[in-house]
Amino acid sequence: MSVETSAPPAQTEEERQSLGTEAARNLATTTKSEPQMQGISSRWLTRMLPWVNVPGATYRVNRRLAYTLGDGRVSFVKTGAKVQVVPEELGELPPLRGFTDGDALGALAEKFVQKEFEPGQVIVAEGRKADHVYLVAHGKVERIGEGPYGDEVVLGLMADGDAFGGHVLADPGKKWEFTARAATPTTVLALPLTAYKAVADRHEKLREHVRLISSNGHKKLNKSGEAEISLSSGHVGEAPLPQTFADYELHPREYELSVAQTVLRVHSRVADLYNEPMNQTQQQLRLTIEALRERQEHELVNNRDFGMLHNADFDQRISTFSGPPSPDDLDELLSMRRKTRCMFAHPKAIAAFGRECNKRGIYFGGVEVHGNMLPAWRGVPLLPCSKIPVSKQGTSSIIAMRTGEDDQGVIGLYQTGIPDEVEPGLNVRFMGISEKAIISYLVSTYYSAAVLVPDALGILENVQVTRTNGS
Repeated sequence: MSVETSAPPAQTEEERQSLGTEAARNLATTTKSEPQMQGISSRWLTRMLPWVNVPGATYRVNRRLAYTLGDGRVSFVKTGAKVQVVPEELGELPPLRGFTDGDALGALAEKFVQKEFEPGQVIVAEGRKADHVYLVAHGKVERIGEGPYGDEVVLGLMADGDAFGGHVLADPGKKWEFTARAATPTTVLALPLTAYKAVADRHEKLREHVRLISSNGHKKLNKSGEAEISLSSGHVGEAPLPQTFADYELHPREYELSVAQTVLRVHSRVADLYNEPMNQTQQQLRLTIEALRERQEHELVNNRDFGMLHNADFDQRISTFSGPPSPDDLDELLSMRRKTRCMFAHPKAIAAFGRECNKRGIYFGGVEVHGNMLPAWRGVPLLPCSKIPVSKQGTSSIIAMRTGEDDQGVIGLYQTGIPDEVEPGLNVRFMGISEKAIISYLVSTYYSAAVLVPDALGILENVQVTRTNGS
């Protein structure tokens, strides 16, 4: 037999014999946290970049003169099922790089013919005469070659915006050195060589521009497209030595410091009276500076002038083979440069890579970076960067880079010693007090980034981060 017990009745104010906790709190000082902010991220990109002081606010990257131009990316306009190339974008083709005559480019754009290919269909065949320029408007195209034992090997992938066959404009009569085959349903725009000649006959500037590109293309070049420096080795006696020099770019790239700014406003009553236990102005500045640093890293990734995603050379961009980022894809990305120091990916892309490793039974290792254990592949840290966008279609990019001036890598740019500096490259300047007793501070940070040579920065594109059936 169980005995039920009931809780004692609550005491009334008349029955209480000591001070209650609710009343006691009125005399106690609560323990407070500093204002918290969800928008603060690890900012690994900002931490891993070597920062170079730029006293003149402009950084010039001097390089040897290169004569070869890699295929650029072109843009298209889609109207229903019809696709047309934007005429100005044809200037991205190697023989047309730098050509700006709108009339000639417009006439060329009208000559492109839209073609559709199913997966497995051959677009061009190795050994056949190269007499077309092809633009990939949508889909993926495999470049197929012959392996050392006569077997078929995939040399690379081309995706939306890529072009091939541009060399036929400047050097007709060659044969295709590879087979191009559609890997997915693919839409391409094709320009016959005969159509180009018809346009060139009517536009002398176009004809002369392509001729000049063609003459530069006959120079003896190294694998990087620079004029080869003539050397002699293994000779004996008084053999005549070659004469040579290293030429430089006449118009080198210059990076000017960008700026992120805001005006912080604090009412004088708040600044004067409500500073215990924490200084209100300092806390407002701390949160504002964190927001500016987040914007700074966002610009380092996405800015169209100096951001990593837009500053990578087209020859240093590759596409995933099957969609999700596989170990093979990251191996190819790493193989494109020496001394890759770090890779950056959206956390969802890192998770997608982990799933691919799990499928293959491969251990996804880690390394220690600044006291933190982080995921790595082949000993190269794969660092999370939420600033890398994920498209509505669930695709993202993975960035790989070599860093530092000594290694001809990627560097961050800032200027130190600026007036009222509170952090390197960031200052807070008093702007005055308004008639409404509001104190204003101008908070500014100055920054940019530079890629010293093209192979310092590479990007794996079209990385599928969403789960598929069975994954």
